[in-house]
Amino acid sequence: MRILVLNGSPKGENSTTVQTALYLQALHPEHTFVFLPVGQRIKGYEKDFSPVRAALQEADLILFCYPVYTFIAPYQLHRLIELIKEDGVDLSGKFASQITTSKHFFDVTAHRYVEENCFDLGLKVVRGLSADMEDLLTPQGQEEARMFFNQMLFSCRQGIFVTPPARGPARARRVYQPVLPQAEKKRGKDVVIVTNCGPEDENLRGMIADFRAALPYASRVVNLRDFPFSGGCLGCLRCSVTGACIHKDGFDAFLRREIQRADGFVYAFTIADHYTHSSFKCFDDRQFCNGHRTVTRGIPAAYLISGDYRYESNLRMILEGRCEVGGNYLCGVATDEEDTTAELQALAEGLAFAMENQLARPANFYGVGGMKIFRDLIYVMQGMMKADHKFYKAQGLYDFPQKKKKQVLQMKLVGGLLSLPGAQKTILGQMNRFIIAPYQKVLEGVRGRNPEHSRTPRR
Repeated sequence: MRILVLNGSPKGENSTTVQTALYLQALHPEHTFVFLPVGQRIKGYEKDFSPVRAALQEADLILFCYPVYTFIAPYQLHRLIELIKEDGVDLSGKFASQITTSKHFFDVTAHRYVEENCFDLGLKVVRGLSADMEDLLTPQGQEEARMFFNQMLFSCRQGIFVTPPARGPARARRVYQPVLPQAEKKRGKDVVIVTNCGPEDENLRGMIADFRAALPYASRVVNLRDFPFSGGCLGCLRCSVTGACIHKDGFDAFLRREIQRADGFVYAFTIADHYTHSSFKCFDDRQFCNGHRTVTRGIPAAYLISGDYRYESNLRMILEGRCEVGGNYLCGVATDEEDTTAELQALAEGLAFAMENQLARPANFYGVGGMKIFRDLIYVMQGMMKADHKFYKAQGLYDFPQKKKKQVLQMKLVGGLLSLPGAQKTILGQMNRFIIAPYQKVLEGVRGRNPEHSRTPRR
C-alpha cells in the first residue's frame, strides 16, 4: 500500500508526531511511505500546489499527522485542507486516517474536524490514533501504535469505516440586510468584534452592522484579514521563555493592546470547512504567545456566525470549550439561520447585561477537565514555562486533590466508622442529613437577612 503522510506540524522532520509515522515505516518496509512536510512548506504550496496534488493522486491511504493546536489542527494543516478543496483533486474512494500527539486537550474535536473534512472529500475514514506526546517512548505506547496500524490495514481490507454524520437538507441562503436602529450608547465599556469577514461574507457584514446598532455600548471591529501575519504558530516555545513571539509581525503586542484590553469579546465569522477561514485559525494559534495563561478570564464573550451552525456539532463543542477553559462567560451565539434580527438584539442586550453585572458561572466538564490537563502540564514544565507557572500559582490553579488534607481526613474517619457493622445502620441513615447540613446553613443565612423569607411557609 502507498501511504502518504501529510506532516502538518510546522516543525517538519523535528515534529514529535511524525516520529510515530516513522516508527511504523520502520516496522513495515512492505508498504511505501511518502512524507510531505506540508506544515513547514505551506506557503510554497500556496504558490505551487502540484507536488501535493501528484502525491494525493498516487496515494492509496492518506495519513494526516499533526500536533493538536488550540482545539483542532494547526493553522498550516487547516490551510492545506482549504488548498485541497480549492484545487478540486478527486480523492473519492481513497482511505484516510490520522495520527495526533497532544496532552489530550480537546484531541477529540481535532480528530472530528479532520474526519468531517475527509468526508467532504469523499474519503473512506478509519479512526485515528490520539497519542500522548511521550507515548512512543514507552513499551505500551509502541504497542498501541502497532495495534493502530494493524487495525487500520484490517479496516481498509474489510471495509470498516467511520460513518459520516447525518446532515440536514441544503437550504437556500437568504441575504441578511441590517435593519436595526442605532441604540443610545452608554459609556464605560469597550467591546471588540474580532472577525475575518471577507468580500464574499455579505450576511456576516449585515449581522455585524445590526449587532453594533443594537449594542448599548460603543464597539470597534478588528478584521483579521487586514493584519499582516507573517505566518502561523511554529510551536517553537520561544515565547514561553522570552515572553515574545518569534515572528516579528507585532501580533503579540497587537493582541494585548487592541483585543485583550476590551470589556467584552464578540467573534464573528462565516462557517467554512467545519470551522471558518484559516485566517481565524492563524489568530487562534498565535495567541499561544500568552502560553497557557487564561489572561482574559472573567470577560464575557459572544459569537456571530453565518452558516448552518445547527449541523456543526463539533464546532459547537469547540466554541463552548474555548469559553469554559478560558473562563469567559458565553453570552450566546446568533446565526443567520432563522430569526436573525431577534437573535442579534437579544445577544447584544445579553452581552451588555453580562458586562454590567460581571456574570460568571461554574465551569462544566470542558472547563474543569481542560484546566486540569493544563495544571498538571505546567506544574511539570514549570522550570521552562516560568510565566505560566507564576500565573497558575497566583490564580490558585494548582488545586491538586492531595492538598485537601482536612477533607481527606474526614473521609478516612467516615470510612473507618462504616467498616464497623454496628455503626453502619446509624451512619448511613444520617448520611443525607450530614451532607446537606452546610447547605442549610447557607439558606438560613439568606433567610435571616431577608425578613420576607421568615413569613414564607416552607414546604
